[in-house]
Amino acid sequence: MTHYHFDVRRSQTRRHFFQSCGVGVGKIALASLLANESHAAVDESPNPTAPKPTHFPAKAKRVIYLFMAGAPSQLELFDHKPKLTELEGKPIPPEVIKGQRYAFIQPDAAVLGPRFKFARHGQCGAEVSEVLPHLAKVVDDIAIVRSCHTDLFNHSPAQLFVNTGSGIPGRPSMGSWLSYGIGSEANDLPSFVVLESGGNLSGGAAMWSSGFLPGTHQGVPFRGQGDPILHVSNPKGFDTQAQRDSLDLIRKMNEQRLDIVGDPEIATRINAYEMAFRMQSRAPELMNFSQETQETLDLYGAKPGDGKAAFANNCLLARRMAERGVRFIQVYHSGWDHHSNVEGGVRGQAKQTDQACAALLEDLKQRGLLDDTLVVWGGEFGRTPMVEASAALGRSKGRDHHPQAFTMWLAGGGIRPGISVGATDELGFNVVDRPVHVTDVQATILHCLGIDHRKLTFRFRGLNFRLTGVEEHHPVSELIA
Repeated sequence: MTHYHFDVRRSQTRRHFFQSCGVGVGKIALASLLANESHAAVDESPNPTAPKPTHFPAKAKRVIYLFMAGAPSQLELFDHKPKLTELEGKPIPPEVIKGQRYAFIQPDAAVLGPRFKFARHGQCGAEVSEVLPHLAKVVDDIAIVRSCHTDLFNHSPAQLFVNTGSGIPGRPSMGSWLSYGIGSEANDLPSFVVLESGGNLSGGAAMWSSGFLPGTHQGVPFRGQGDPILHVSNPKGFDTQAQRDSLDLIRKMNEQRLDIVGDPEIATRINAYEMAFRMQSRAPELMNFSQETQETLDLYGAKPGDGKAAFANNCLLARRMAERGVRFIQVYHSGWDHHSNVEGGVRGQAKQTDQACAALLEDLKQRGLLDDTLVVWGGEFGRTPMVEASAALGRSKGRDHHPQAFTMWLAGGGIRPGISVGATDELGFNVVDRPVHVTDVQATILHCLGIDHRKLTFRFRGLNFRLTGVEEHHPVSELIA
């Protein structure tokens, strides 16, 4: 499944030159020049997101990524540090913070102890905060990684890095890489869907961009009310047959143009029109929760049309998409950036998300979908053991950005349940056991889907790009079942 791609702009220039010269022998020469490139240049199959073979047998068929934008405090949720309570109000030891930079605090800021109680749960005995009572009940189904770390400490680049493998906009997102690499099992829904709740995202739409991959692999945002996708409904007075006739004519014209210039974005446009036509009947049915039992709605805390239950509604919608073969379902929830009142902020966000996260795992498991659905939970980085307090900014008892250590959890297809991986020091400052870089997490996700992350590549501007970059990273072997 190694993929190579040539520089599309250079190819188009050659095509345009030989077309404009009008000499038949020139076209023959062009065919010879492009013989080895044309297969990779344009995917002219009826469905460019049709399922494709994997490098090795996959344990997961799809991914539901619960991205907690803003960086949840691991010290209030998963990484219990009693030593911080003992040292609260005192400066952190100088040798710990030597050479560190922070967004809003001085490195020698005072220590802030954990704001909640922790207890062990399940047969695995994992420690979980009191604000996650629902997740505590399913802790034997998840794998907790307490030793994650990243390279970036500001929200926008760090969010981009987790989602695209680069802190700079313009690179393909993980969902786009999967759509491109192994396609989708959904014929009438996008292969990559985006759901949002909780507010604005620092990384913006670049987090679900297809970058330099063909546009057909772009993430498609779904809305919580009204048309699930903008402009998916026909205007009044324009019936289905008239639309079909129009699309057939447009397709014929696009195919003629594609044959002349070979621009892969024309193939993307053809596929987008056809997908939109199919979604007009499928998407409204997908968004209709009337066939769900009240028991299921209560399990999630879902309330269709209620903005206060947007995350719960999105988690239920994610399960429905998983049933229908969508490859990558990105569920973003913002609001975890607690520079002040970390106690109140984390409590509020946990109240919005804990029940639905646990319900998603329970529901998938009951339906036999958890075995081949990979669920991932986490943010872009962690929070400092030191307190953030600023009278000028109106902040007190908050935590600043902390890239050196944070927690994620994974569950489902390909993941060993009921384990904990890695550890931080007694202050929760540095990783001291089994460091797991963000890119290692990406490699692990691809591995669960049967992909060797080193071989999923796309040639652009003379280079073979991949989601996990050029540095040496590996799937986390302890996580893999």
